[in-house]
Amino acid sequence: MYTYKTKGVCSREIKFEVKDNKVTELSFAGGCNGNLTGISRLVEGLDVNEAIKKLKGIDCGGRGTSCPDQLSKALEEFVTKNK
Repeated sequence: MYTYKTKGVCSREIKFEVKDNKVTELSFAGGCNGNLTGISRLVEGLDVNEAIKKLKGIDCGGRGTSCPDQLSKALEEFVTKNK
């Protein structure tokens, strides 16, 4: 299980696994449970690079980031560390 500490958003942490380059076991700690559960269900099973492409740069309330954007950063960090 990979754990990423978020920055600048309501959720505190993102946990996930990657199997066969697909996102699995995705969960958020904190934040808006309904929206983050929805994002988790939509992203699980996606190719890591496709998920990054879809989520990167999404902004929430002018913060310069969002929970989906933080997930893209977590996935990028995972890819970089597991090359």
